[in-house]
Amino acid sequence: MIELTTPCKEGCEIKYINKALESNDFSGSGTFNNMCQNWFKDYLGASIALTTSSCSHALDMSALILDIKKGDEVIMSSFNFVSAANSFAARGAKIIFIDVNPDTMNLNEELLEKAISKKTKAIVVMHYAGLSCEMDLICEIARKYEIPIIEDCAHSIGSKYKNKFLGTFGEISTFSFHSTKNLTSGGEGGLLCLNNKKHIKLAEIIREKGTNRSQFIRGEIDKYSWVNLGSSYLMNDLSAAYLYGQLTKFELIQNKRHDLYNQYNEELKALVEKDIISIQKKIKNTEHSAHLFYIILKTPQILNRLKIFLKKHKIEASTHYVPLHSSYAGKKYGDFHGNDNYTSKLSVRLLRLPLHYALKKEEVSYVCQKVKEFFK
Repeated sequence: MIELTTPCKEGCEIKYINKALESNDFSGSGTFNNMCQNWFKDYLGASIALTTSSCSHALDMSALILDIKKGDEVIMSSFNFVSAANSFAARGAKIIFIDVNPDTMNLNEELLEKAISKKTKAIVVMHYAGLSCEMDLICEIARKYEIPIIEDCAHSIGSKYKNKFLGTFGEISTFSFHSTKNLTSGGEGGLLCLNNKKHIKLAEIIREKGTNRSQFIRGEIDKYSWVNLGSSYLMNDLSAAYLYGQLTKFELIQNKRHDLYNQYNEELKALVEKDIISIQKKIKNTEHSAHLFYIILKTPQILNRLKIFLKKHKIEASTHYVPLHSSYAGKKYGDFHGNDNYTSKLSVRLLRLPLHYALKKEEVSYVCQKVKEFFK
């Protein structure tokens, strides 16, 4: 079976895991966590980067940092992973879902301003498949209403908008190192980046179970205590060692993914030109992360038949998110603002094809050959 995705294993990870084992310092304040944090801080130019046990936990921290509470509203796209909504609904906020841009499956920036109310406390921007949202307009609207942006960059390590890294536009950004992502920390893992220095002290406290332990570790105080709400959001140092191994090969990993992504584009170009399928449209002045490759079919029935056909030929393909506003919890904790023109109908026509670091060029050719064979 050609798998849809598989954890990235470059080959150097065991070297750093062994170093972490030798150090006997496995906690979230260990050497490799600090090395990863410094790498991302320098790479992104963030005020601070904090490794976390998952991207979901980084989003939880975002809600606590911004003091999201009952009666608040948080705007996001409905075509999204559940963590984006969970973190804010858990604090009592109502989630305001809006429709997607059909060209990109990102939040439709043209609908954003009308969804804002006096209760809006945050805008969550998820860059689907690693392709940037239209950040100029989103940032302009956010500034106008003085609403913080949280960038969900789970798909977007290395992506850019107008030559600026995604994750540096919002006050807060979150990244994922789940086993399905471009980089992994061995299964689960995440990162919280802050672009506003006023949040740093509180973020460190929240991440350390609500204590000022970070200040204690730096020798700024002689003992630490409970000072705020928080939890244990730290990544263990063995996971950080695995991740750091991949950071040393980051350019190699990304280059291969882009090669495979571009190969899909080239080999399926004829089907796109004949309007048999459509793909994500690149917007001007963007660089995506080659996180995933999807096609849009004309009907859900065609998608289901193609999916079965590919499975018979040992190719795993999959749809993606069930729109959050259509779920039981989405109806309980949120509302859809405006019309659902695209989110629901495109979500059942979107099919992801295999894309991961272990994938071979000949396997991409085989997948494309079978997709074209199906349409013959």
